[in-house]
Amino acid sequence: MADEVRSFSDVKATLIKRPVQEAAQAADPVSKRDAQGRSYATGRRKNAVARVWIKPGAGKVTVNSREESVYFARAVLRMILRQPLVVTGRETQFDVVATVVGGGLSGQAGAVRHGISRALVCYEPELKPILKKHGFMTRDSRMVERKKFGKAKARRSFQFSKR
Repeated sequence: MADEVRSFSDVKATLIKRPVQEAAQAADPVSKRDAQGRSYATGRRKNAVARVWIKPGAGKVTVNSREESVYFARAVLRMILRQPLVVTGRETQFDVVATVVGGGLSGQAGAVRHGISRALVCYEPELKPILKKHGFMTRDSRMVERKKFGKAKARRSFQFSKR
């Protein structure tokens, strides 16, 4: 507010000018990489949390210090994991290193997929519209419902018998 405001039209002009300038600054995407040239992101799905690093390479994917084909034995899980790389055409350009904890294998594969998508956007911000269109940027918030007391499971009642 270094400018001196003398009338309502001056106030209106400053209010209109500021959001446009701020939007122009926010729209400028900047790549986020560390000293080794890697991008980091966290992915989540169900109860699984994946920490994912991507760096330029030959397309090797390592999960919890093991090859992806060893850790995710089912082909469907490996396909889910690689979807963001395939959609963006970067399957042979990046090496992926991920550590996953919690949940089951399906949730872990989804968490790594979410982490890879977010890391790709950190590395190349112009990929965000493609990944968002395919639904890879959205965190799937569905969780297992907790068991309630007086119930056999979350909602299932115990078997009823009149006698």
